Amino acid sequence: MKQLTALCLFLSGLIILGSCTQKEAAPTKKTVVETVKGPGNPVITDKFTADPAAMVYHDTVYLYVGHDQAADDFNFYDLREWLVYSSTDMVNWKEYPVPLSVKDFTWAKMHAWAAHVIGKEGKFYWYVTLFHDSIPGFSIGVAVADRPEGPYKDALGHALITNDMTESPFQVPVNGDSSLMRDMDWDDIDPAAFIDDDGQAYLFWGNTSCHYAKLKENMIELDGEIKTIELPEFTEAPWVHRKGDWYYLSYAYDFPEKTAYAMSKSIEGPWEFKGLLNEVAGNCNTNHQAVIDYKGKSYFIYHNGTIPKNGGSFRRSVCIDYLYYNKDGSLKRVIMTSEGVDPA
Repeated sequence: MKQLTALCLFLSGLIILGSCTQKEAAPTKKTVVETVKGPGNPVITDKFTADPAAMVYHDTVYLYVGHDQAADDFNFYDLREWLVYSSTDMVNWKEYPVPLSVKDFTWAKMHAWAAHVIGKEGKFYWYVTLFHDSIPGFSIGVAVADRPEGPYKDALGHALITNDMTESPFQVPVNGDSSLMRDMDWDDIDPAAFIDDDGQAYLFWGNTSCHYAKLKENMIELDGEIKTIELPEFTEAPWVHRKGDWYYLSYAYDFPEKTAYAMSKSIEGPWEFKGLLNEVAGNCNTNHQAVIDYKGKSYFIYHNGTIPKNGGSFRRSVCIDYLYYNKDGSLKRVIMTSEGVDPA
């Protein structure tokens, strides 16, 4: 926990630095383009991509990522927009016009951080992390579209979750002065949605504390109380998936971040911690995963910082490797590779 506290102190100071950087930059505008490449990691190499989320829709995989835009001499996260790609073989990816950015949320100030997209009844819901313009701290918003590639628009006109809706796990110094303390303001980040077989939708999120709540049928309102899951060394980046009778909750563990996971027979727990799933990703202090099944195989999607010369913790790149299960349903440790996956 000492390492986790150090992380939060580190981020506290850097968020102040980051707050002076980005609001006005315009989203990148471009037409649809094919990114054609052979197998290998990272899977996107013409720009920096981070915090992957993915879903399968009509035999196509859609990949949603944040766009790392930090200059080479800027050592903090600079993300102003999200990007979307699609593939029918997990190797060749088609990029679409920018579907969503900070500027699409009138209540937000900056920081297009980790997000998640899920479909329901012909609509697609993009849950996003943003820094609020008037309520101090990070918040979670939701956008909606009629197609998985967008364009998306703010579904509410205000945040779905704000920093004052959950209790801060601890306090941090103000501008490095330990005599002045304030609540940490980045504990409501990294949303991940999940729809169970009975149609009930859930939203998981958090940093240092893992929160979850039910979603109403309309997918844009919480339904009931916010609950907290106790997980060892939980940092951020929850992701929930189901296979057979088991539910899996994976997350970023400690700092620098590894990926760990827990298993349960119920979406509401109790969750049994099972250990590490992925080691620290190359040249990157964060770890953020997505898990999908496609064409009979399971995939683990993550980011690292391995694009030569200027890749790193603030200029990350999405990678894909295989995920394997043991006979008892537990997960085998992911083997990160440069070769990546074969065409599906």
